[in-house]
Amino acid sequence: MERLVRSCYKQGGYVFAKKAGGRTHGAGDHRIARLASNENPEGPSPAAVKAAQEAVLSANRYPDERVDVLVAALKAHYGDYTFVAGVGMDGVIETLMRTLVDPGDTVVISTPTFSFYGLAAQAQGAKVVPVPRRADFSVDTDALIQAGKDAKIVVLCTPNNPTGNATCVDDVKKVLEGINGILFLDNAYVEFSGIDYLPLTKKYENLVIGRTFSKVYSLAGLRIGYAFVPAWLQPYYARAGTPFTVNAVSAAAAAAALSDREHVARYTAQVTAWRKRFATELKYPVLPSDANFVMVDVAPHKSDDIVEKLATKGVLVRSCRSFTGLADHYIRVSVGEDWENELFIRELNAL
Repeated sequence: MERLVRSCYKQGGYVFAKKAGGRTHGAGDHRIARLASNENPEGPSPAAVKAAQEAVLSANRYPDERVDVLVAALKAHYGDYTFVAGVGMDGVIETLMRTLVDPGDTVVISTPTFSFYGLAAQAQGAKVVPVPRRADFSVDTDALIQAGKDAKIVVLCTPNNPTGNATCVDDVKKVLEGINGILFLDNAYVEFSGIDYLPLTKKYENLVIGRTFSKVYSLAGLRIGYAFVPAWLQPYYARAGTPFTVNAVSAAAAAAALSDREHVARYTAQVTAWRKRFATELKYPVLPSDANFVMVDVAPHKSDDIVEKLATKGVLVRSCRSFTGLADHYIRVSVGEDWENELFIRELNAL
């Protein structure tokens, strides 16, 4: 019966970061440093926890399909923009592809980057065209425009996962003005960059900016993402979306999390400090990063080998071998708690 499975799912698929377990058997009884998934090591804001606890008491009812509580909080936080939501950034990406892409349409992606863009596009029958970044991992805007001029969607992650670098606002403008379709700008890590792309939404009707509560707001386990969209797109996105896709507990927690600015400031300061320490204290080259992680060049070692060796020491990091177009001597390392970061530095430098 496997012949019934679509060809795009016969192999491949999303590659997850490694989890604790048998891989860390050599670590003994020590705590495991979880630095593989770009998570915030601090728990959710108390305000978010309280809101979630209250919301779960009404879990016998379907959630508000318009997610009014969250949208109202987003407007109070950011201003009068048009918002949509989804089950994590992945849900936003998936629904956007479903809304816009017909079989045979072209989706252009700046690579190496997060693999789910291509998977979501393939699910809609799109022709996926990767456009490699330059040797320093900056975006080749001319090549991206040439490939994406008539594409249905062009995807650009900034700050980029896994390289960590951000694309300047002027380059994003150049792409927006050079294409006829939608530019999906993935801003999952933008809070760590100090760059503001939002003013572009007031000028460009072909810009969608995706955000998430998984990183700076510590809500990765509740799976909630959102996007700033042009007003014309919102009703079509709503029609394409899975009914009741955002659950009431996640929406309530996310809305409350927006009010805790101290929680956000604490982790962004932690990230800024440790990016500098990684760059100065590691014996391997660390690429400049605007995100809550860094990418480290561990050549002449192979990334998978380094990941395995660190796991035996109780440190989980991400091999970048699975990212299309990226050499197999890079690892990605999240900024965790102080003890996790210190353990990582000590163990990697010892290899």
